[in-house]
Amino acid sequence: MDNKDLRLAVLIDADNIPYHNVKGMLEEVAKYGNPTFKRIYGDWTKPTVVGWKGVLLDYAITPIQQYSYTSGKNATDSAMIIDAMDILYTGRVDGFCLVSSDSDFTRLATRLREAGMYVIGMGERKTPSAFRSACDKFIYLEILQVREKKSEEGKSKSSKEKPKGISKADKEVITLLTTSINDIADEDGWAYLGELGNLLLKKQPDFDSRNYGFNKLIHLIQSFPIFEIDLRDSGKKTGKLVYVRSK
Repeated sequence: MDNKDLRLAVLIDADNIPYHNVKGMLEEVAKYGNPTFKRIYGDWTKPTVVGWKGVLLDYAITPIQQYSYTSGKNATDSAMIIDAMDILYTGRVDGFCLVSSDSDFTRLATRLREAGMYVIGMGERKTPSAFRSACDKFIYLEILQVREKKSEEGKSKSSKEKPKGISKADKEVITLLTTSINDIADEDGWAYLGELGNLLLKKQPDFDSRNYGFNKLIHLIQSFPIFEIDLRDSGKKTGKLVYVRSK
């Protein structure tokens, strides 16, 4: 099954995710599959989630009411976890998108992956590493905010213009790229870019070239003079196969 055909359950923790991210979030989810379930969890009697009420109908997201029975306890987490397991056992989805910055969902992400589900995590930069690592892929909401802001402002950006990143590409990134290329390189040192991208996510689920201000992995690699690129004929009328290696 192609990733675009994946049936996804999108579960949102309203307690710690700002509502103004919703458009960017759902557009990002659409890259990976079709959101079969779209549910959001919170205590809708509280003023802290009032902003979500105005966008739920526009995006066909079903609100799930969960009262905070005990002070200091996050009842929303429990409701979301129970729902996720119920959806899992229906057999009607191929993966989950868990939208939260809360480490309490670490075990849930792990359990869903153990059941063969593809798990995407979305949260803010502050999300604990344990939850990020428990997902197949983790996406920072900050990079979606940048894209959405540009869209709202109606700015025309050329494809060559570098978007704003949330991190700097440092020695750790170079080391990760270099070792990953070496892990899958052929006898001449060349590694297929598509395979490299998959390996990077396995090693570091929150790896995303957009974190460093580049829309595509190839552009990030080209920014470092220590790597070289080789475009090869794919045998088709359109498209080239991209290979990379360390110089």
